[in-house]
Amino acid sequence: MRHRIFIAINLPEDIKKELSSFQSKWPELPCRWTKKENLHITMEFLGYLTDEELIELCQKTKEIASGKKTFSLHLNKICYGPPKKFPPRMVWVIGEKIKEFNISPHITLGRIRTWEFRQIEPEERPIVDENISLSFEVSSIEVMESQLKRGGAEYTILESFELKT
Repeated sequence: MRHRIFIAINLPEDIKKELSSFQSKWPELPCRWTKKENLHITMEFLGYLTDEELIELCQKTKEIASGKKTFSLHLNKICYGPPKKFPPRMVWVIGEKIKEFNISPHITLGRIRTWEFRQIEPEERPIVDENISLSFEVSSIEVMESQLKRGGAEYTILESFELKT
C-alpha cells in the first residue's frame, strides 16, 4: 500500500484558534479555508511511499529529531502565497526561518479558487498583508499521512518524535 506522506510541525491549540480567527477577515475572498484542526507547518512533502519506505523514513526522522533541540518558532505575517505567483494560490501564514532545519515555514490558511479570484476587478481584490506576532515552543516533529477526500484533505499523525530538551 502507498501512503501520501509529509513531515510536519503541529501547532498548539491556542495558535490554531488564533490563526483560524483571521479566516473571517476576508469574507469576499474566493477561498477554501483550512479547517482549524488541519493547520500545520509542512517541513517536507515526500509524496507516495510504500510501507517499507515509510518504516525507513520513520527511523531516519527519529534519528534526526533526537539530535535536534526544542526551539521557539515565531509567526509574523499573513499574506498571499507562494511569493510572486499570480493569481495567488493560497493565503499563507509565514514565520522566521527555522535554523535547526533550514526551512522557511509557512502554514496554508486557505486555498484560493484562482478562476474566481481572476473575476474580481483588480482594485476590488482584498489586500492580504497582515503583520502578526505569535510564538510557540516546538518540541516534536511528526510523520503525517494525508488522505485526499471530497471535503478536503484529512491528516493523521503516524509517528511523533520528541526533540531534545
